[in-house]
Amino acid sequence: MLSACSRAPEVALAPQASAPVCASARWPGDVSGHTRVTTQPDDGSVAAWGDPALIARCGLDPLGPTTDDCVTVDGVDWVVRPLSDGSVATTYGRDPAIEVLAPGAYGAVPLLLPAFTDVAKSLPATGRHCS
Repeated sequence: MLSACSRAPEVALAPQASAPVCASARWPGDVSGHTRVTTQPDDGSVAAWGDPALIARCGLDPLGPTTDDCVTVDGVDWVVRPLSDGSVATTYGRDPAIEVLAPGAYGAVPLLLPAFTDVAKSLPATGRHCS
């Protein structure tokens, strides 16, 4: 009999991970039908869903002005950048910021962002917006 051994995704904590709004982030239970999985470390500022893992981190330093694509989803601005296999979306105009890393298997990251609206809106706004 063979048994599968899955490891929790390893996630680097963001610089402001210990900020109260991040340490007690209210992450969604599922994202696009993928259930939440344990992370290493098991910290309130990070969360993951599915396999391969879609990862979210709270506590990034806020983004400055950029020429990268910026989209507004449910009233939250996100800067979206392509990666070699997937994409990353980072809240814009929030301090601290949230980052969502999506493997290519999940498709376009903006379609996943509605799941993060509540937690993103809980972050203090800086007054910056997509233009």
